[in-house]
Amino acid sequence: MTLREHWHSGHGPIQHRADTVTRVDALVHRLAAGGRISSADTAYAMLAAADRLSCAAMNVVAHMTYARRIDLTGAPLSAEDFKPNPEGHTGGSLNMVPAFVAYLLANALTGKTRGWLMGQGHCVAAIEAVNALTGDVSAAQLGRYDRSEAGLGRLISDFYSYAIDARGQPAVPLGSHAGPNTAGAVSEGGYLGFAGLQYVHMPLPGEGLVAFLSDGAFEEQRGSDWATRWWRAEDCGQAVPVMILNGRRIEQRTQIVQEGGAHWLAEDLRHNGFDPLVVDGRDPSAIAWAILEAEERLAASLAAADFQYPARLPYVIAETEKGFGFPGAGTNAAHNLPLGGNPGTDREARDAFNGSARRLFVPAPELDAAIATLANHGAQGRPRESGHPMAHRHPDAPALPTPAWEAPGSQGSAMAALDRWFVELVRANPRLRVRIGNPDELASNKMGGTLALLEHRVNHPEAGVPEALHGSVITALNEEAVAAAALANKAGLNLIVSYEAFAVKMLGLLRQEIIFARRQKELGQSPGWLSVPLVVTSHTWENAKNEQSHQDPTIGEALLGEMSDTSRVLFPVDGNSAAAALRAVYAQRAQVACVVVSKRDGAQRFDADAAQALVERGAAHIAGAPSASALQFVAIGAYQLEEALKARAHLARLGHECCVTAVLEPGRLRIPRDELESAFVLPDDAVHALFPPGLPRVLLCHTRPEPMLGVLRRLDDGPARTRALGYISRGGTLDVPGMLFANRCTWAHAVATAAAVAGWRREEVLDPARLRAVDGQGDPADLLVSQS
Repeated sequence: MTLREHWHSGHGPIQHRADTVTRVDALVHRLAAGGRISSADTAYAMLAAADRLSCAAMNVVAHMTYARRIDLTGAPLSAEDFKPNPEGHTGGSLNMVPAFVAYLLANALTGKTRGWLMGQGHCVAAIEAVNALTGDVSAAQLGRYDRSEAGLGRLISDFYSYAIDARGQPAVPLGSHAGPNTAGAVSEGGYLGFAGLQYVHMPLPGEGLVAFLSDGAFEEQRGSDWATRWWRAEDCGQAVPVMILNGRRIEQRTQIVQEGGAHWLAEDLRHNGFDPLVVDGRDPSAIAWAILEAEERLAASLAAADFQYPARLPYVIAETEKGFGFPGAGTNAAHNLPLGGNPGTDREARDAFNGSARRLFVPAPELDAAIATLANHGAQGRPRESGHPMAHRHPDAPALPTPAWEAPGSQGSAMAALDRWFVELVRANPRLRVRIGNPDELASNKMGGTLALLEHRVNHPEAGVPEALHGSVITALNEEAVAAAALANKAGLNLIVSYEAFAVKMLGLLRQEIIFARRQKELGQSPGWLSVPLVVTSHTWENAKNEQSHQDPTIGEALLGEMSDTSRVLFPVDGNSAAAALRAVYAQRAQVACVVVSKRDGAQRFDADAAQALVERGAAHIAGAPSASALQFVAIGAYQLEEALKARAHLARLGHECCVTAVLEPGRLRIPRDELESAFVLPDDAVHALFPPGLPRVLLCHTRPEPMLGVLRRLDDGPARTRALGYISRGGTLDVPGMLFANRCTWAHAVATAAAVAGWRREEVLDPARLRAVDGQGDPADLLVSQS
C-alpha cells in the first residue's frame, strides 16, 4: 500500500470524501512542486498521521467526560471504570478535535506555526487531549499529563474533578474552559461570539492565525461580518476563521441550519464581502486544505494588479454533525452527555461507549509514529503551537511623554487635555500599531485631535471627513465590536472611548479579558500586553440632553467588583489628573482601566506634582487638613468634588472647619481579597493618614453610594459617623444642577448629611428655604446661589 493509499483509506469514523481527495491531491502536488515539502509521500504521511491523532484525541475526549481511566491496549472498560457523575461539553469538543488537528497539520505541511484562537472555550477538552497526546502542554501540566496511560489517566480524572486547594484555587491545572493552563490559549472563550469580533485584529503582518468559531455564536453576537471593513495587509497578518458548523445549540438547531445550512451561510458571507469555502468538518485533511487554500486565495487576491480594498477575506465553513464519531451524534443530547445514560450503571450506555472507543482506538506504536510525523518543529526551525506569537505578546514599553500641564485655577475640559496627551503618546511611539475602539462620537467627546491624527478606518473614504483607508479608529455602532478591536491588539497601543451608559454593553468582553489576565498573574505567567484604558465620558452627571437610559454609572461599579490590580477604575477630576491617570495606565501591563472623564469645562484643581501624587496614591487632600477638621468630605468624581468644595466653603463661613479629600482610584483603598490585590492597595498606615479613624465623613460618589461604601469599607466607621451620597437612579432630561438635585447630591444635601454625622443641628447650617429644598418641599433654584 502506498502512503497515499494509506491516507485514502482513512481511519475509524474518519473517511475522505471524493471532493476532499481531489483537493488534497492538488495541494500535495503544489507543495511538492514548490519545494515546500520534500516529497508527496511526506505530505501523505502527515495526512494519515492527522487521521490517527484525531481518532485518538476524540477517544480521550470521550473518556474525559465519562471515564475514570483509559486502557491503551483498547480493552473495554468495566462499570467501575466510569465516573459516577459524568460531565463535559462532549459534542462540541469532539467536533473541535479534527479542526485543531487540521491546524497542526497545516503548520506541519508548510513549516509555519500559526496562532490559534477558539471561540467555543467550553470545548477545551479537545485542545487538552491533543496537547497531552503530542506533549505540547503548559508548564503547569508538564509531568502531569502526557500520552502514557498514567498521564492520560490523570487528565481524565482531573477533568471536572472540582478539586480545590487550601487557598480556594482550582487544585488541578485543567478547567472546563480554555485557560492560562491550556497551552497556547489566549482567551477563555466563555462569552460566545467575542472571538469572531477579535480575530481579525490579532495577527501582525507576517503572522498567521486560525480562529475556530461556532455557528451558535454567529447568531449570538453580531459584528463578526464586519471583518472585511477592518483588515489591511499593511498592518494585519492573515487570519482564517474556521466555523465548526455542527448545526446545534444546546436544545435545538442553530438558525443557520434552520435557514438552509452551509450553503445559506456561504451566500450570507458572500454578501458581506467574504470568500467562503465549505468543507467536510469531520475530516482533518479537508480542514487543513481549506486553511492553506484560504491563505493562498487571499495572497493571490492581494497580488492582483486591480486589487483594492475591501479584500474578500476567506471564511472556512467546516460542516459536521454535533458529536461526530460518538453515539448520539447529531442530537441535542450530543451537547453534553450524548449516551443518554451513565455507563457506570447502564449496560447499554457502557456497550455504546466501548463500541465507539473501539472504533476510535489507535494502537500505541501507530499513534507514536503519527505524532512523530507531525512533530517536525525542530527540522523546520519553528516553535511548537503553544509558542505561537499571539500567546506571548510583550511589546516594548512605550515612550510616555510628559503632559502639557495646565495652570491651577484655569478652566478647561479634562477630555480635551486627555486628547492632547494621547496624540503625543501616539506620535512618540510610531512602531506600535494603534487601535481606537469608538462606538460613534469621538469628536463630540472632545477627542478631535486623536480623530484628526488617526482617522476612521473605512474602505471608501468620504471627502472632507476624517476617514482613511488605513485609519486606526475602528468605528461602529456596536460597543462590543469596537472594544474587541482594541483588546485584540495586544501587540500595540489601544484606547476605547464610549459614553458611560453604553460602555455597559462591553462588560462581558472586558470581564473575559480581565479574568484571563488575572488568572495568568495568579499562575505567575506575567502577561505582557500594554494596559488598555476604557475612557467613559458623556457620563451620568453631564449627559443632560438625553433621558435616563444615558445616565448610568454601572460600568465603573461592575469593574470595581473585579480584582482591582487588574480591573482599575479611576475618577480624575480635572485635565491634569486625567492626563496623569492615562499616563500611569500605559506604564503598566495587562490591566483594563475604566477612566471616568468629564468633557465639559471645569476648574483645574491639581498642579503637575499634585496630580501625579494623586494618581500614585489613589487619593489626596485638596482643601483643609484632617487634623484640623471636624468633618471630612470625600469626593469621587469631578462634579462631586465641586459640590464638596462648595459645602466646605459654606460650613467654613459658619465656623465649621472641614477638609475635602479627592479619591481618584477607590480600588487602592479597599480591603484586599488576596495577595496580588494586597500588593496593589494602600497599607493601613497610608489609608489612616488620609482618612483618620473616627473622623465624621461624608462621601460624594459618582456611582451609586452603596457599591462605593462596600469598596471603601476601610473608611467607614458606621452609619452614625459615615454617610454616602451618589446616584440613586433618578434622572431624565436635566442639566447638571438638576441631576445633582434629583439624586440628592448638591452641596446643600452634603451639608445636611454632614450635620447628621457631625452632631450639628440642620437649622444651624442651612437656612429655611434651603432646608425646604433639601427636604423636597421647596424650590431647587434656592440651591443655585453661588457658594464661592
